[in-house]
Amino acid sequence: MLDTINPQTLLSVEDLSVSFKQGNTCFEAVKNVSFSIDRGEILSLVGESGSGKSVTAFSILQLLPYPNAFHPSGSIRFFKQAESIELVQAHPQTLQKVRGNHISMIFQEPMMSLNPLHTIEKQISEVLMLHQTNLDTTQAREQTIELLNQVGIQQADKKCKAYPNEFSGGQRQRVMIAMALANKPELLIADEPTTALDVTLQAQILALLHQLQQEQGLSILLISHDLSLVKRFSHKVAVMHQGSLVEYQETQKLFAQPKHAYTQALLEATPTGEPITQTNSQPLFKAQALKVWFPIFKGIFKRIHEYVKAVDGISFTLKTRHTIGIVGESGSGKSTLALAALRLIESKGTLLFEGRDLSKVKKKELRHLRRCLQIVFQDPFASLNPRLSVGNIIAEGLQVHEKNLTLEVVDEKVKKVLQEVGIDPSTRHRYPHEFSGGQRQRIAIARALILKPKIIVLDEPTSALDRSVQAQVLNLLKQLQDRYDLSYLFISHDLQVVKSISHDVIVMYQGKVVEAGSAATVFSEPQHPYTQQLLEAAS
Repeated sequence: MLDTINPQTLLSVEDLSVSFKQGNTCFEAVKNVSFSIDRGEILSLVGESGSGKSVTAFSILQLLPYPNAFHPSGSIRFFKQAESIELVQAHPQTLQKVRGNHISMIFQEPMMSLNPLHTIEKQISEVLMLHQTNLDTTQAREQTIELLNQVGIQQADKKCKAYPNEFSGGQRQRVMIAMALANKPELLIADEPTTALDVTLQAQILALLHQLQQEQGLSILLISHDLSLVKRFSHKVAVMHQGSLVEYQETQKLFAQPKHAYTQALLEATPTGEPITQTNSQPLFKAQALKVWFPIFKGIFKRIHEYVKAVDGISFTLKTRHTIGIVGESGSGKSTLALAALRLIESKGTLLFEGRDLSKVKKKELRHLRRCLQIVFQDPFASLNPRLSVGNIIAEGLQVHEKNLTLEVVDEKVKKVLQEVGIDPSTRHRYPHEFSGGQRQRIAIARALILKPKIIVLDEPTSALDRSVQAQVLNLLKQLQDRYDLSYLFISHDLQVVKSISHDVIVMYQGKVVEAGSAATVFSEPQHPYTQQLLEAAS
């Protein structure tokens, strides 16, 4: 139990446990966790994927899938002035008043939190008007634009009319932050708020949150695997491991003298190493003068007014056993370039795979080639079918491309690839929502790996993972590349990760390549000011 509650305490979590029913068995996800958050305090909750961080955070607002989830023990109290509100098993009307008004949450996967059928303006305005009943639509629009400007969305007055799919991953995350801050809550729960952002935008978002925290006395519960971020941003740190709180103390003390062995291992974990040695590499894939321009229609007759040049004349060559790292800020065109290279969106230019022009390949033949060209998407939950078990999700590719395999053989292959990515094969009958964000990303990697492709596009494959698991996944990717002569297009905003796996690097800015070359040269002797800015922000 925690000590006697003091007047500065905003939230008190005492002896919290969370279990999930799975048929006739129960899985204990969180075990007797206790901590408190004071007014104006920033507490970071850290630990590896599956440690119980997000489950603990979801418990505060009672967002778990009840009644399959339940609390064997525990109390969560929110202190509103002199009033104490018990949140565990609180009445829905009580929770409705607390959510948004007093406690808001930034979710880890923005695409799953934003309605794809509504504009950004409508979604943020809805939050404002739901809690501020005196607002009219004009005032709500003005506040929406102001919020979007605050979180760094350029041309907010125009962008607010756009839909979520028209934003990059990082831009969607900033929209989620704007939505969470809309009604000026007292406590903000930030579940990996900068995961999808490049290093320069991470600094901007953190500066914004820190400014709001100081100006408004905002308290923040930050869930993150980025320890450098935690060190700079937090007053206190709580470390979770296998559902238990193993260490809880002030940030400076924890980083200077970690007491628990797991905390020590966590602090020592960082992506290091070099890309695999290239031997007998041959050109495998070439993109020449690749362009993806999105038209902007205006006027009564909806004529093309101008173009968004997402990818503007980019060329590169990917060889066997070769990794090209693609870096740049959110919206620079990294993911669009990857989708165009795989012919998942329309583009102009030449795409050659093993000497064949993909633009001239018919749909039926292209479908056959898909097993050779796989992708791991940035947002794993959005790309995993929530109605299928993990085993069926991973097996889906085999059922399309190897129809002659028996169910027993398919199941064995699924179990093997799950072991390769560090997931217990016995969990293959569970569904995506039963896994943490990091575990879902590994499942997405397994789905791509099972077909043994020649090229894998990895769109932020480690962004949702803690540092220790990042290292494991990077080592796995290198081993598989060495074993199967795989080639990677590796998209990431984490420059340490890119450096540890990439042979060559492409730096993108506003749809163009501003610098390209060997990773060693680009990282040690950057020539372009933007590349220098990226490296400075990451240091």
